[in-house]
Amino acid sequence: MMTPDFTRKPTLEGELIILRPATALDTPALSAGMDDAETARLTGSIHSDDDDPAGPWSLAELETIYERWSTADDRIVWAIVERSSGAVVGESVLNDLDVANLSCGFRIWISGARDRGLGTEATRLTMRHAFEEQGLNRVGLEVFDFNPRARRVYEKVGFVLEGTRREALRYNGEWVDAHDMAILAREWRVHRGNSERGAAVPA
Repeated sequence: MMTPDFTRKPTLEGELIILRPATALDTPALSAGMDDAETARLTGSIHSDDDDPAGPWSLAELETIYERWSTADDRIVWAIVERSSGAVVGESVLNDLDVANLSCGFRIWISGARDRGLGTEATRLTMRHAFEEQGLNRVGLEVFDFNPRARRVYEKVGFVLEGTRREALRYNGEWVDAHDMAILAREWRVHRGNSERGAAVPA
C-alpha cells in the first residue's frame, strides 16, 4: 500500500492551468487574491459586507507562512496559474493529512478568473494527485450554502454530500449552513473512468 507523503509537492499541468507549489515569492499575488471581497465572503473569511477582506497578516508574515508550507508534511499548497495569462489566480490545497486513515481535507479559491473552467480543472488535477499519486482513500471539504457554484463544481468532479452543519456561519446577521462533502478513491476511479469515456457525470 502506498504511503502518503505530502513533502512531495510536484507541479501538475492541465490544459487551462498549471498547479505549482506555492512559495514565498507568490505571496503578493495570493495576498491580493485573498483580499478580494467576494473570495473572502465565499470562503467565510469575513462576516459582513462591511468587513475589510484583508487578512490579519502582513505580507512579511504571509511570506513566512508560505515558506513554512512549502516544506510542510501535512499539506500541499499549490498556486493556480492560468496558462493564457501566466497570472496566479488562486490556490488549491490538500491539508490536514491523516496518514493512518489515508485521508485529508481540500480547499480551493479563485479570484478574478471565474466561470472559465479553471476551478473544475484545478479540482480534478488535485484529486488525481490525491488518489493516484498519494494513495489516499478519502478527501473531504466544506462549502457554504451561499456558494452553489462551487458545490456544482465539486459534484461535477465526484464529491458527494455527506451532511449539513446548520447555521455554521453568521453573515450580515443571517445564519448560513455549511455542507460537508467528500469523495472516496473508488468514487474517483468511477468518475474518472466515466469522464474519459464521455459518459454523463453529475452536473
